[in-house]
Amino acid sequence: MDVVFLDGEQVTASYPGTLGHLGSGSIGRSVHVELPGGKLELLVPRGTGMPASMRFTFSLERLEPAAALRLLRMRQRIMNGGAFEVRTSVGTVGGGELPAESGAAHQEVAELRRYVEDLEVVQRHCEQHFPVPTDLSPTDRIALRMARLLVDGQCVISPFLPRLSFTLTGEDSPGLRALLSGKQQSVRCSTEEFAVTLAGRRLRLGSVLVFHPRVAAEQEDGQRALAALDAGRGDGCKVTVRPVDGERFRMLLQNAATSAEQAPVPLGLPGFPEPR
Repeated sequence: MDVVFLDGEQVTASYPGTLGHLGSGSIGRSVHVELPGGKLELLVPRGTGMPASMRFTFSLERLEPAAALRLLRMRQRIMNGGAFEVRTSVGTVGGGELPAESGAAHQEVAELRRYVEDLEVVQRHCEQHFPVPTDLSPTDRIALRMARLLVDGQCVISPFLPRLSFTLTGEDSPGLRALLSGKQQSVRCSTEEFAVTLAGRRLRLGSVLVFHPRVAAEQEDGQRALAALDAGRGDGCKVTVRPVDGERFRMLLQNAATSAEQAPVPLGLPGFPEPR
């Protein structure tokens, strides 16, 4: 059977399930629908003009993101109200008009859906599939959102990258000396692999470009490195650089980015300040 949501006669959404029970009594009909991870109980009165009532319960435990998303989308449909029907191969066995719900539950379900959508996209990209974790730290949530945006080809600002360290090879250049002397320079580097860890699993996204248009070397490191270059002993000297004005480095997933000059997009996580 299918739980079908309607706008007039047009089907706006349809969710498959199994008919668990169909009963009829003196006051109306009862329909129980079993869904992966959920259950829908429908009471349809016999009297004309009397509204049907629905009870929808679900759990995301042990569900992979794709199955969890179906339940969350269905929950949002129910909360938004409107007409629906329960249809089988022999016809419609129940339906009615649902009232629209209000309150904080709308925001809670929307945020949970965004989390599961991010997880589904990253799992599909990495070809690692596992159930939705029941607990996620704020740090993990930020990392997951960053990973989703990178997979989508977006540029993101990483709150976890206030600085970068590199080791000199001994080669000298005017651009390097300008950076070491404290002048702001553009810095770009790439990593062979970038990964996030969720639920004990390492999800490898691929090679990432890390960059910022205005970077300066830490003063002590710069002076030491310049002295080493002057003495011909620059090879192996370590230098730490930071974006100016307390900003963070930007990132692009190299095999997904549409342009190397993309502007960063916001993370868009309620309750978390946007990095800059």
